[in-house]
Amino acid sequence: MKDFKHISIAGNIGAGKTTLTTLLARHYGWTPHFEEVEHNPYIDDFYQDMHRWSFHIQIFYLNSRFQQIINIKNGTESVIQDRTIFEDAQIFAPNLHEMGLMGKREYDTYQNLYKTISSLISPPDLLIYLRGSIPALVNNIQKRGRSYEDNIRLEYLKKLNQRYEDFAASYPHKILTIDIDEKNFEENPEDLGYILNRIDQERNGLFM
Repeated sequence: MKDFKHISIAGNIGAGKTTLTTLLARHYGWTPHFEEVEHNPYIDDFYQDMHRWSFHIQIFYLNSRFQQIINIKNGTESVIQDRTIFEDAQIFAPNLHEMGLMGKREYDTYQNLYKTISSLISPPDLLIYLRGSIPALVNNIQKRGRSYEDNIRLEYLKKLNQRYEDFAASYPHKILTIDIDEKNFEENPEDLGYILNRIDQERNGLFM
């Protein structure tokens, strides 16, 4: 059975990306690369004042994700990545700009930098998209109890969700969509088994 070099988990805030990354890394022996959340110096400030800190936090994530991709490319291990650089540039930054939380000057600078970076990278071998309804996402966010997420606006979450749907629908590479409203992979072994089976089909080249 062939294996992937680079696998990524995509999904809105609270979709369960970190949980699934951990489970799949353990099952397949892949090396996990997690999103820099706890060590992000802007995360608390951002949720307190999105307009003030939106550009800073997006640049931080853009750089962090780019470093991860370079390490994956230069390494020999199979790596599973919690969130992609494409989500940053095609979902989060445009959403902040559209909501008036990132100015045009900063947004243009960000996108110009992303265009330079995107010319140097390749998409993951497999993208797993975790789709979830707003109630499911909110439930997961509340359950994990991160203090800085108490200030997430519902409008912000809804706009991100629509952008994720548009992103997944137009993604031109290999993508596997899992509905978290239907598949509770954290608590139900059968639901996790379903995901593992779908991934194995991809690894065998059977999934269409």
